[in-house]
Amino acid sequence: MQLVVARIGRAHGIKGEVTVEVRTDEPELRLAPGAVLATDPASAGPLTIETGRVHSGRLLLRFEGVRDRTAAEALRNTLLIAEIDPAELPEEEDEYYDHQLMDLDVVTKDGVEVGRITEISHLPSQDLFIVERPDGSEVMIPFVEAIVTEIDLEEQRAVIDPPPGLIDERAEIVSSRAADEDGDGAEGADGDEAGASATADGGADTDGDRP
Repeated sequence: MQLVVARIGRAHGIKGEVTVEVRTDEPELRLAPGAVLATDPASAGPLTIETGRVHSGRLLLRFEGVRDRTAAEALRNTLLIAEIDPAELPEEEDEYYDHQLMDLDVVTKDGVEVGRITEISHLPSQDLFIVERPDGSEVMIPFVEAIVTEIDLEEQRAVIDPPPGLIDERAEIVSSRAADEDGDGAEGADGDEAGASATADGGADTDGDRP
């Protein structure tokens, strides 16, 4: 499985170094010297990391064969993509790769369905689940422990305890996933209408961002 682990930013200096926007909680693993990364656009790579260092809080990388500022600047906005085992899990217990969270059913602790996770947005302060509601609208759920109380990958669901005002009363008490499995389309059994790694403490692991 291919996952985006970084985006190349501006050239730094005149010797081929570039700044990178890290999209993984495991840069020491994914962006280590010697790592060979695919790219988007594909024509820019593959790129082999030669050196890496932190400068003023930002990671700087130099790639094999990139020796001057002009070559480094030509890589700007290129996505760096790592190949990982789909069964691989983050090291921390409360971390998840984006691909593990995508398409999970989101339900409240009382069993009220909110929707499905269709996107994970990684902000500097926290991660957000973008959840598509049964009516096609979207709601943003902060991925923090106080709100997302459980991630059950076996049952393919995320359980939330939303504060007042986060979601509205349109949520229906029915699982759209169960309805799909029953073959009833958008109708549940009761006739009602039927979503790095991210971390529950608000950090971001975008190892799972889309390549």
